[in-house]
Amino acid sequence: MNNKTTLNLVEIRPSPHIKGPRSVENIMRRVMYMCIILAICFVLQYGMSALLSIIFVTGGSLLTEYYLCKTKTQSSGLHDYSAAITGLLLALTLPPGFPLWMGFVAGAVAIALGKGLFGGLGYNVFNPALIGRAFAQAAFPTAISTYTPSMLPNRFLEIIPSTLTLPMMAPPSLKTWLEAQQQTLTNLGNGLDAITSATPLVLWKFDFIATPYFDLFTGLYTHAMIGVSPLLVILCGLYLASQRCLNWKIPVSIILSAACLAWALHSYDPSRFATPCFTVLSGGLILGAVFMATDMASSPTTPLGMWLYGILIGFLTVMIRNFSGLPEGVMYAILFANAATPLIEKISQRRVFGTGGSDKHMRKGATYPLHPGYISREEHSAVTPEKVIMKHKPKPEDRRKPQREEQ
Repeated sequence: MNNKTTLNLVEIRPSPHIKGPRSVENIMRRVMYMCIILAICFVLQYGMSALLSIIFVTGGSLLTEYYLCKTKTQSSGLHDYSAAITGLLLALTLPPGFPLWMGFVAGAVAIALGKGLFGGLGYNVFNPALIGRAFAQAAFPTAISTYTPSMLPNRFLEIIPSTLTLPMMAPPSLKTWLEAQQQTLTNLGNGLDAITSATPLVLWKFDFIATPYFDLFTGLYTHAMIGVSPLLVILCGLYLASQRCLNWKIPVSIILSAACLAWALHSYDPSRFATPCFTVLSGGLILGAVFMATDMASSPTTPLGMWLYGILIGFLTVMIRNFSGLPEGVMYAILFANAATPLIEKISQRRVFGTGGSDKHMRKGATYPLHPGYISREEHSAVTPEKVIMKHKPKPEDRRKPQREEQ
């Protein structure tokens, strides 16, 4: 008779043992849906050139991500949607007439240097989309500073000439094309004397011309270079915050700190410094605060660290805009704050109860009383005992031996 022994194997795994429905893929999927909504708005403003730019920039990001995954350079893949989000956000920060080959290269660099260099999703120190934007600004300064008007009548029927620039070739001048667009608007009788390709920040920095707040907030200012509507960005951010896909402390601290510093500067010299509303609504401050500064891998995780992180970004943005040669400073402010994230987390980390502080100064063999603050209200008249030093402390082996009574 064979005795069969049944072994009950217990598999031991580290925590967490109970997992919720939230995962990286679910969070990234929701963020990507919001980015698609912003991309649709961008296409409605600038037409076919914006659509082609989004396709090429996102395509460069996806192809580079696929190559890095095939070569085992990083552990993440296309299924986590991070590469698609990077491409969409990068395309929204580039001019709609940005040459397609330059946009493809910028998308590839964003993934290669922003993610692959650090090991993939979750290991990146900087926001990948802003890495691609910084590369494009350093490598193609003329093309990235050439903006075109929005809401043109033929934006879905024709393409901006600089969009189809051949690789390694300089983009053509848009002066003739802008004159043709001006003639079209004149024939339509819209009453405009001239169209401008300058952004609201450029108009204020060099000409002290302020764009109306309503037009900045809604993005419906006709024929001006205004990016995605801040109103739409805020609505998408509220949805993501309600789904716990981002922490509201970071965008709120960025906007509040930028508005406070702008208010102080405007109060000092209203003719030179913009108002707080203009500072917050213009440029890419709200887009960067909601979608780029909240990157979970490159932002602090402590509550106090999030506030410090956002305040640093808001202050740096206003300082760069007003005291440097650049009209916009959101990109550099966020990248600088990303680099400072480890230091911010170190100084904002909460001390574990019973560790740190004066623990290293405690004497061995001493007993310390409770702090008077821990005494309950019923014992408010209790007196805190003094420290007692046990000079003849028994050894551990002696304490373990039970004392037998002598018979």
